[in-house]
Amino acid sequence: MFLKVIYLLIVCVMPTVYCVRCYQCSSSQNLLEDTCGAYKKFNTESHIAVECNSDESHVPGYFCMKLTQQGPKGFIWDGRWRQVVRRCASVAETGVTGVCNWGVYDNGVYWEECYCSTDECNDSSAVHVSVALVLSTIVMVLFGNYIF
Repeated sequence: MFLKVIYLLIVCVMPTVYCVRCYQCSSSQNLLEDTCGAYKKFNTESHIAVECNSDESHVPGYFCMKLTQQGPKGFIWDGRWRQVVRRCASVAETGVTGVCNWGVYDNGVYWEECYCSTDECNDSSAVHVSVALVLSTIVMVLFGNYIF
């Protein structure tokens, strides 16, 4: 009985999520200023995250994505080209979120794309993990047989 009460409290306290909110920008939108975090830290205060199923979203979807591409030249201070795109994504190419994939195109350009599924999670280079999701998963694994 006690476990059922705990479970119901967790379910009631967890926020209801209808869609994910993601930052959307591209470093190619403004070539004079780094507004998407290609070379400097991404400024979340100068961007508003959009709901991925709204008309404001350039690409509708259920995930957030951050794509980084970098030219094959040496280090940043010798003029290496870098581009960052942040947006919603409908499908993670690997089928999973919370991970980053990387590779090198035939022309030598390095690429890295990260997918995540929590609000505003494409704001940094790290992939965020939802604490509520982790806790609810642990509770279900440990106490699922006793609750139901």
